[in-house]
Amino acid sequence: MTVASYALSKWRYGLVCLLLSGLAALLVARLVMLQVTDEGGGAVFLREQGAIRTIRTAEIPVYRGLIEDRNGTPLAVSSPVVSLWANPQLLKDSPRLGELAALLDVDPTELHEKLAFYGDKQFMYLARHQTPDFARQVLQGQFPGVKGEREYRRYYPAGEVTAQVLGLTNVDGRGIAGVEMAFEEWLRGVPGKKRFIKDLHGDMVRDFGVIDEPRPGKTLTLSLDLRLQYVQHRELQRAMKETGAVAGSAVTLDAWTGEVLAISNYPVFNPNARSTLDYGSARNRAVTDVYEPGSTIKTLTLVAALESGQFSLDSVIDTSPGRIRVGSKVLHDPRNYGEMTVSNIIEKSSQVGVTKLAQAVGHEAILDVLSRFGLGQETGTGFPGERAGVLPELAHWSDIEKVTLAFGYGLNATPIQLARAYAVLANGGVRRPLTLIKQDPKSVTEGDRVVTADIARDVLTVLGRVTEPGGTATLAQVPGFSVGGKTGTVHKVGEGGYLDDQYLALFVGVAPISQPRYVTAILVDQPRGDHYGGGLAAAPVYSRITEEVLRIRNARPERTDLGALLADAGTTQ
Repeated sequence: MTVASYALSKWRYGLVCLLLSGLAALLVARLVMLQVTDEGGGAVFLREQGAIRTIRTAEIPVYRGLIEDRNGTPLAVSSPVVSLWANPQLLKDSPRLGELAALLDVDPTELHEKLAFYGDKQFMYLARHQTPDFARQVLQGQFPGVKGEREYRRYYPAGEVTAQVLGLTNVDGRGIAGVEMAFEEWLRGVPGKKRFIKDLHGDMVRDFGVIDEPRPGKTLTLSLDLRLQYVQHRELQRAMKETGAVAGSAVTLDAWTGEVLAISNYPVFNPNARSTLDYGSARNRAVTDVYEPGSTIKTLTLVAALESGQFSLDSVIDTSPGRIRVGSKVLHDPRNYGEMTVSNIIEKSSQVGVTKLAQAVGHEAILDVLSRFGLGQETGTGFPGERAGVLPELAHWSDIEKVTLAFGYGLNATPIQLARAYAVLANGGVRRPLTLIKQDPKSVTEGDRVVTADIARDVLTVLGRVTEPGGTATLAQVPGFSVGGKTGTVHKVGEGGYLDDQYLALFVGVAPISQPRYVTAILVDQPRGDHYGGGLAAAPVYSRITEEVLRIRNARPERTDLGALLADAGTTQ
């Protein structure tokens, strides 16, 4: 090799080494830039890509707020459960699929088809809201791709007793009916969030901690008294059996505060047994269903008559010969009562007498009273699906329409509206909005005066006579107390008009008359047999419920009645 060729070869070797060293230096610099510095966004990009593949944000489940009655007894609680889910890509070809299906009590073919339906998705629920013990049994089997996540399920300790008031939540824990829906924002809570690193199989290998703290739902204290709910539920069920009725409702109010103390309905349902849930039985009929109120409206016709100044309780009206023609219709009393005082007309529920009162005062005055007492308006509870009822607004009123309004035909109302109307009388003529929330006695809404205290007191006096011997509701009497109220017996409406053999039986009462406070409305839908009237089908239910209301609420028995009770007890011993 010549000197020249050797020098050229050495130069080439050095150049190659320099180029390789430069490339190595560039590679190192690039690695440093990508993994250490933020220049060019390399490190940020890689960290973001790594986080996308390995770091996950998980929701921390939160329990729904407790619902309790006015005494702190739980009515709705959230119990911990586990929902089982799977990655279909890992599970669908598992030879243990039959074993898993047996544990879940499902058909293996159906499970396989369900997995295939999810295609290339990586998540599907196997079973929602399972008990922790059952979920643990499944997870211990270590089936490929099967995981569990903690959730909460709503449970109602009183079951069907409070079901139609409390309502329901759906499978995701959101209120879809009743109080659960009405107070969703208050009850639902806000789930928390946490971050963690997952491995190839989706298992957590490192927990970064909580990002957002969970905020549980808030406790809701209702005005309901669970003891009264049980009483109403029991007595309404008893009434359904005794009368053969198809449905019924009962509402008890505290007229002084506007609190709803109890609401019950029939048919019932068990909110804890979702697989057999009948949504037709789930509605709160006392709030959502409207009916013609019948003779219970005669009480408000009496208010209009007294307000007119034309009548007092002792004013005499001749109802002979026991019938009266209005237009083409003839209205009858059970017999010819002859001359009656205004008070007697209500006590006997005389159609002829009420017709003459209505003709004297006019339908406009009666409509005004009905409106002031809250008919045709929502009660203020905020209950989902509440009906306001309807007061007639006719361009032309026939003579018979003017009269039938006075005894409860041609309009409709809910049982809770009727109870609220009578609560005005019990509250001395002041109408309060109703509430399902327990009230602080110091902050009770004042309400609006809609009738004078004197007229309210006079009407209550007449209602007290309705339950005394000679009245239409002697079966509404309560031992130890004087009570008052009004019966109603209404023909049901069918496709061709009023039905001759189907009735609604109603009674709305106030107790005790000496210190009126508690109002209970009873509706019995389609009682069978001869005992279909309000005085026979509904008044006894009122009596049994009100006796327990007064006992539970610590009302003091009246001395005269108590003395009679003690005397009777002494004679039977």
